[in-house]
Amino acid sequence: MTAQQPYAVCFSAPAAKALTTLPEHAEDTVWDVLDAAAADPWGFREFNADDPEGEDVRHATVGQLSLTYWVNRPLRHLSVLTITWLG
Repeated sequence: MTAQQPYAVCFSAPAAKALTTLPEHAEDTVWDVLDAAAADPWGFREFNADDPEGEDVRHATVGQLSLTYWVNRPLRHLSVLTITWLG
């Protein structure tokens, strides 16, 4: 069995701006989370489990970091929508 390539990651404008303002250790955490998400996009919880059509919007929280991404299945991309750092 051949392993699938990880999903590519792209950022919304607000998420890209937030990434540039993070301290280095928080930015490293963002990339660690995105590496895990790119390998298994559905490994993090749904943003809104009550939305039957929203299974592709995911939310990852690690310590003071929170990010929301959308899984674009046809293009095999993760679109990072928001990054929040409570530091």
